[in-house]
Amino acid sequence: MSMIPTGPLRPRVAWSFLAVGALALATAAVAPPVVAVIAFIAIAVGSTAAVVAGYRWQADDLGPWRSIAAACALFFAGALLRVLVPATSVDPPTYAALLPDSFTLPGYALLVQALLQMLRRRRGLADTSARLDATVVGVGSGLVAWTFLISPVLSWSEAVTPVWVNVVAAVFPVIDVLLVALIAQLAFSAGAARMPALWLLGSAVASLLAGDLLYALRMTSATLAPLAVSDGLFLLAYIAIGGAALHPTMRALTEPQVGEVSPLGSLRVLGIVTALLTPVALATCFPARGAADVTVRLMLAGALTAAIACRTVRAVNSHAKAEAHAREQATHDALTGLPNRVPLGDHVNAALRGIGFDREVTVLFMDLDGFKLVNDSWGHGVGDELLVAVAGRLRAAARDEDLVCRVGGDEFVVVLSGPAGPELAQTLAARIVTDFTHPFALTVGRVVVTPSIGIARSTPDADAEKLIRDADTAMYKAKAAGRNGYAFFDSSLREHVQARVELEQALRRALEHGELEVYYQPIIDLGTDELTGFEALLRWNHPERGLVSPKEFIPVAEETGLIVPIGAWVLQQATEQLADWQANLGTARKLHMSVNVSPRQLRHDELVDQVAIALLDTGIDVSTLGLEITETAMMEDPDAAAATLRGLRDLGVTLAVDDFGTGYSALGYLKRFPVGIVKVDRSFVAGLGVDVDSEAIVRAVVAMAHAIGLTVVAEGIETPLQRDRLRELGCDMAQGYLYGCPRPASLTLSHHDLWVAGAA
Repeated sequence: MSMIPTGPLRPRVAWSFLAVGALALATAAVAPPVVAVIAFIAIAVGSTAAVVAGYRWQADDLGPWRSIAAACALFFAGALLRVLVPATSVDPPTYAALLPDSFTLPGYALLVQALLQMLRRRRGLADTSARLDATVVGVGSGLVAWTFLISPVLSWSEAVTPVWVNVVAAVFPVIDVLLVALIAQLAFSAGAARMPALWLLGSAVASLLAGDLLYALRMTSATLAPLAVSDGLFLLAYIAIGGAALHPTMRALTEPQVGEVSPLGSLRVLGIVTALLTPVALATCFPARGAADVTVRLMLAGALTAAIACRTVRAVNSHAKAEAHAREQATHDALTGLPNRVPLGDHVNAALRGIGFDREVTVLFMDLDGFKLVNDSWGHGVGDELLVAVAGRLRAAARDEDLVCRVGGDEFVVVLSGPAGPELAQTLAARIVTDFTHPFALTVGRVVVTPSIGIARSTPDADAEKLIRDADTAMYKAKAAGRNGYAFFDSSLREHVQARVELEQALRRALEHGELEVYYQPIIDLGTDELTGFEALLRWNHPERGLVSPKEFIPVAEETGLIVPIGAWVLQQATEQLADWQANLGTARKLHMSVNVSPRQLRHDELVDQVAIALLDTGIDVSTLGLEITETAMMEDPDAAAATLRGLRDLGVTLAVDDFGTGYSALGYLKRFPVGIVKVDRSFVAGLGVDVDSEAIVRAVVAMAHAIGLTVVAEGIETPLQRDRLRELGCDMAQGYLYGCPRPASLTLSHHDLWVAGAA
């Protein structure tokens, strides 16, 4: 028969077995002797069979349960001998009593072996506290066993009871105490409360201990408890062992604990307190029988005291280690092991307090360029691997006395103390930039990222918060200067940051207060000079500053995420305006509307839904709406961009590549994305007629786009010469100040009528 486990049994199998066993036990207690013997045999054989069935069906580790099954068989053999050979059960005992004990004693030894095997397999970590608590319970149980079992047995007269019978009788309580200690340690392990199989085994051990205690007291005439009570307790142990083997949690008894230490639960506290009170209770209620009894009790009490002392020391040490670990976790980055933002401020302030007039504290704030691309390309696991490597490289670049921190994401800080002047910080920053030119060896291969570093030097009024903030501000200056470098903070940066914050706050109010407007610039068919549509452009009419340049506020909106609700509003305004114009024109002319989509909008999950809602609300022909996306926005996350653009194209919207020529400008990505229009950047249009290179670029773009079926629109047409050259090069459409500047809808309408008539 195969010994491979077929999977855990249902818990109800174990509970059903326990119910049947309880019924058989009740029958054995009240039935005539013959029926009682049959019930006894049924319980013993059934429990042994349950253990075998349990481990055959569901145990991953058979060793301990085979030992338990063998122990049950030996217990049955010993009990059967006591039934079949009356001389083994006479009072007082004779040498015949050793015959069943020769089976029962090895059964106890196998049970001890099984519990030891479970402990070895389950001990996934050194839970010293559980072992000490189990020792306390074991020693307390030993005191009880000595007082009521071992000492009385050893005091029997040899004339009444043979010496070897006494010795063997004294061994049983010793094994009982060992079983209690082993079960206690298993019970004190993590997760024990959720393992009914363990509690059933514990009940079996408790029943064996109680049965042995009553049996010994009966033999010493200290109690008149009938033999049937002891036998009933032994049968109860049988049933509990069988139920434990059938319960699915029996598998967990041989599985290692992983990363857990059991808390000090109420049951565990009760066991320890009971063990502590045992010496006092025994000394008060059951005085010692002589010098030997006193000596043994003192030795056990001393062992109990030592165990409690060790447990106390262990608890104090564990608490101290836990506090140290908690402080480490609170003050250090779990990934890189570097200090985090928590101790950074204290360290900088302490350094500031300790410097003299000729020394200064300098903070370097570093951000990784392109880290998001690493995460998006290879996943966060590789990103974490890179951060660990970066931390190691920074530690190697800095001095031993410098503080290197990871303050979040891909941001790191280095704090220096040294002679006044920029040289020390500049040297370290240059070394870091140079070191980062060497690729990082990661599991996906060799990866290069560059650092942008901001440097802030201490001033007489500096504190940690100000110094770190200034370094962060300077880091953005380094990024703006082209990245892969460093920049020092100066006071003008603080003014710039303050102005930016004020702009951001004003922009947050602008949409709510109606300060934003949509202007419209005409787009003309170069072949016929007729109006084909408009591009919707956002304008901000600030109540105090007047018109704010889009170059000033659009980057702020993009960075803060405000561009998402603002962009949705622009889309709704532009489609409503187009619907209004189209209603005035009727079917005589179909105009198109182009709306810009920012990189942040393109990454937003709801963009496709927003466009679909705008089309549904306004009822415009879907083919008349175009969305313009820059090359850079598409290439930030090409896969996600392609999916979003396909969703938009499925709606029927026309997609245009804006500012073509300033980014990747590759035919391959134009074929990858479902675009229909290419818009030539105004910087190339400005050179037409005066710059040979610009004309060559425009010619190449037009030829390339037409070759794959795309329409070409030129931006920034300001002179008739530019218009004429674009016509000669085959450009399809154009927009620029030559045809009209962006205007509000109310002013555009009159010009719009002229363009429709062909008079513009």
